[in-house]
Parts: sequence; C-alpha cells; structure tokens
Amino acid sequence: MKTLLHALLTFATLTLITGVGYPLLVTGIARVAFAHQANGSLITGADGKLLGSELLAQEFKSPRYFWPRPSAAAFATVPSGASNLGSTSAALKLVISDRAAALRKAHNLPDNAPVPAELVQASGSGLDPHISADAARFQLKRVCTARGLDEALVSALIGDGQVNVLKLNQTLDTLH
Repeated sequence: MKTLLHALLTFATLTLITGVGYPLLVTGIARVAFAHQANGSLITGADGKLLGSELLAQEFKSPRYFWPRPSAAAFATVPSGASNLGSTSAALKLVISDRAAALRKAHNLPDNAPVPAELVQASGSGLDPHISADAARFQLKRVCTARGLDEALVSALIGDGQVNVLKLNQTLDTLH
C-alpha cells in the first residue's frame, strides 16, 4: 500500500510538472520572446481590423488583388490538404485545364498561352500563403490595370523569391 501511495504521488507530481507547469512556462516564454509568432503571425490592417495570418493563404478573386495558389480545400483550415488525385486522374486534368482557361481569360491571354503551374495546381496543404515572384509578375499587368498603378512600382514590391500574397495585397491596399 505504501508503494502504491508513493507511486501515485510521484505520478501526480510529474503530471503537474510535465503536463501543466512545463507547457505553461514554455508558452509564457514564447508569448514574450516571440509574441507575433506565438499568436498566429496575424496581420492587421491600418484600421486595426484582422486581415488574416501570414501563414495561411486566403482566397482573393478581385482583379485588384494578386491571387494565391488554388486550394483543393477551398481555403478552409480544418479540412486542408491535397485533393489526393494522381497525375493520371482525368478529374485532376479537367480541374487544371479549367483553372488555366480561367486564368488566361482573366489576363486576356490567348487560349494556348502558358500559365505558371503553381497558379493552376493546388499546394499540398491547400493553404500555401506564398507564390513565386514569377507567378506574381504573371499577374502584374492585371492588378496594375485594375488599380491604376505603375507596373514598375508594383514590380519593385514583388521583389525576388517567395511572395506572401496577403502581405503584398495589404501593401497594395495602403498605396494611394
């Protein structure tokens, strides 16, 4: 009986330390040292309104905005993921073909014009917040025409490498 009591006391003590104390300590340190990341890397507008997280893609449909990669889960965070359709799937080929046709139409391109693969194929998570600078530049003329902005100015905002679509669109919204 004494051994059982000692074992239960040890179990309770270790549960409090490792199951409650340690997580609270680590969370507290993270919230102080890495407040932005610990709170979801949230982005707010100039008016203080929450726009989203820089870690999750959002759907933009207006020609005034850069568009992210397509999402197989309609940009929903809970059922996020890929479509699980393979490269030989007729359904996947049709979806990609339809996306490419819609992209060409939105950019006033001929029916056989090449389009960036990342703008017609969903990412593995379905929530990838980034596109390449090349995919952003593909959309440059459409966005600048819709907003009445100089292409050189917006091209400079795109830069090189990966582009966070939400941050870029937020920056465009702040331009006058």
